[in-house]
Amino acid sequence: MTTALLAGFGLGLSLIVAIGAQNLFVLRQGIRREYALAVAAVCAVSDAALIALGVSGLGFVLHSAPWLVTAVRWAGFAFLLCYGVLAARRALRGSGEALVVDGATPVATARETAHPRRDGQRDAPSRHECPVSPDAGAAAAVAAPAPAVAVAAPARLLPVLATCLALTWLNPHVYLDTVFLLGSVASTHGADRWWFAAGAATASVAWFFALAFGARYLGRWLATPRAWRILDGVIAVVMIAIAVSLVWPA
Repeated sequence: MTTALLAGFGLGLSLIVAIGAQNLFVLRQGIRREYALAVAAVCAVSDAALIALGVSGLGFVLHSAPWLVTAVRWAGFAFLLCYGVLAARRALRGSGEALVVDGATPVATARETAHPRRDGQRDAPSRHECPVSPDAGAAAAVAAPAPAVAVAAPARLLPVLATCLALTWLNPHVYLDTVFLLGSVASTHGADRWWFAAGAATASVAWFFALAFGARYLGRWLATPRAWRILDGVIAVVMIAIAVSLVWPA
């Protein structure tokens, strides 16, 4: 039992820890701090379901119906290509988005600077505050305020989960690794094959949640629109490369 559990954990982790469409999406949502828990849960549950299907013998069924794998391959190509093109568009044009890191100092907008309190009264200075002369106040009013950085608008939950499901279930590599490979190796463990599946599913849970929450610490380096354009450029290259690899003849 223990041997099968550890073997499943090791093989499952080795197949998951790689730069791919699913991992990049989890990483991006974790950095943006948008539904990271929900995205990690969807990926982990999907992997567990695919592992269970592979161990139960679905791999042999899919092997006897190659047209089904071909259909998934072309559907995955179309989706990944569209996703990559959209990421490339964000990288080239820029969306003006930036990540607001916890503890950041709020920036006053131009409206707040140009329009003081409506009652026309000025807050009384404290005893530790030096009085400001009228000339200095006029000079400060003339000074132009610093432009504020646009903050990324939060996405809705359902589109995020739909994208996550599409990246998972429309990727033929997921079936090749999870259903065929893990299912075949699990069959060699005989009665302990479900312990092997449990180890592989545990590896998926550990990896996706670690990736989603570990990405939060990258926020300090992605607090500018330029950093997000670079990240979107990397995502575009990887997504388009994976899409081409799905249909490129071996």
